[in-house]
Amino acid sequence: MRVLGLDPGLRVMGWGIIDSHNGRLRHVAHGVCKTSGTALAPRLLSLHQQLCKIVEEMAPDCAAVEQTFVNVNGAATLKLGQARAIALLVPAAAGLEVAEYAPNQIKKTVVGVGHADKGQVAHMVQSQLPTAGAVTADAADALAIAICHAHHAKFANRLAGAISRAQGAAS
Repeated sequence: MRVLGLDPGLRVMGWGIIDSHNGRLRHVAHGVCKTSGTALAPRLLSLHQQLCKIVEEMAPDCAAVEQTFVNVNGAATLKLGQARAIALLVPAAAGLEVAEYAPNQIKKTVVGVGHADKGQVAHMVQSQLPTAGAVTADAADALAIAICHAHHAKFANRLAGAISRAQGAAS
């Protein structure tokens, strides 16, 4: 399974792609989509175009996006939500299943602590994906989101299999 992880941001959106096979993770690629200027519409369009190119070139099987963290600045949260909509829209338009994870759930899955800082997340991403090389904070977060989804999808598949077997035995 090839997983695209997305860390939404209006100026910088991190992305990371991993392959997950039989519980083993392999780094494929990572980077950031950057925008400039102050006008919102061109920045959103730029994110859309950059993500479309990544999805087309990297051919992920599914995507995972970090849920919005709401802070005291309502305008900033709204703008982040619009960038997050691009992160949800592009993979969905490509026919991919898109999962969403809370920041604490991602940190708990990757680091083992729900309130880990960015440095701890980056360190654990490097530990789990040693071939990733140098990773910016935004790309490390995106790779962490992909790792989180790979682990959760593995357990969801096991659960679905167990339920199917139980239903077959009951018939």
